Amino acid sequence: MSSLIAWILRAIPFGTIIMYGALGEIVTEKSGNLNLGVPGIMYLGGFAGFASAYYYENLAQNPNSVVCVILALVCTLIASALGGLIYAFLTITLRANQNVTGLALTTFGMGVANFFGVFILDGASYTAAPLANKAFSAKIPVLSKMGVVGQVVFGYGFLVYAAVILAIVLHWFFTRTRTGLNLRAVGENPATADAAGISVTKYKYIATCAGAAICGVGGLYYVLDYNQGIWATTGQIEALGWLALALVIFTTWKPLNAIWGAYLFGILYWLYQFLPSLLGVSVPSYMTDLIQMLPYVVTIVVLVAVSLRKKKENQPPAHLGLAYFREER
Repeated sequence: MSSLIAWILRAIPFGTIIMYGALGEIVTEKSGNLNLGVPGIMYLGGFAGFASAYYYENLAQNPNSVVCVILALVCTLIASALGGLIYAFLTITLRANQNVTGLALTTFGMGVANFFGVFILDGASYTAAPLANKAFSAKIPVLSKMGVVGQVVFGYGFLVYAAVILAIVLHWFFTRTRTGLNLRAVGENPATADAAGISVTKYKYIATCAGAAICGVGGLYYVLDYNQGIWATTGQIEALGWLALALVIFTTWKPLNAIWGAYLFGILYWLYQFLPSLLGVSVPSYMTDLIQMLPYVVTIVVLVAVSLRKKKENQPPAHLGLAYFREER
């Protein structure tokens, strides 16, 4: 029982990281933009949030945890949105290839974060922001102590619950609001949307920048909560960014599916660590990497199944990854 609880407590925070990345990319892809720069944007957002919290803790005489949280969130949103703005300018205004631009943005985001991270590390292998970690990982005071249920349901930082709320809000936005329906129209058929008086360029820019900002929060959560407020140039955020992109396909571009899909990915990813204690069997070391591939294998299976069934509601936006030329309308 204790192993099962520990497995869940590890899987939910892990799933939260990639849920933010997937939700942000869903917003972007609903506009027809395929941003493969999610890993770099998460890296950039995570570093911006950590750096702001780190310098605030070390420079302020009496640092306040609330100010620390607000400052980290604002800096993360700004930095990651700027990453999305770079992508938007290159692919929407200059009509650059979206795949190449996204991959370049991943390298750019990692490079910028690691470059400025050198000044914070100052020769050390890692550094930490303990006050920010304490604030972001703080559990719900009373409910988290109500036995096993309290530990499993309420034993997480506030960004875990914010991710679930965000998924529900995005579902409502895409299905119940005029702006959300317009955004979906832009991703499905920008020429028709343009003819109907919808500003395709404006919707694409806003969706891309907003989606990037959401992705950046995933990087922030990884550094200041999941990784205990420690910054180290390990490249783990990049790996989680690619997993978030896989989750977008797994959820068939539906925000609500990202909730259970992200937690399922977390459970499958950490299966290798808890399988021996749960089943009483030993797992050879060479099987570890194979077991960690399960989320990607499941994504491929879902992609094949969706492609074969060809149900319209499970397909990506029809104009995904394609530049829009108004002159060709």
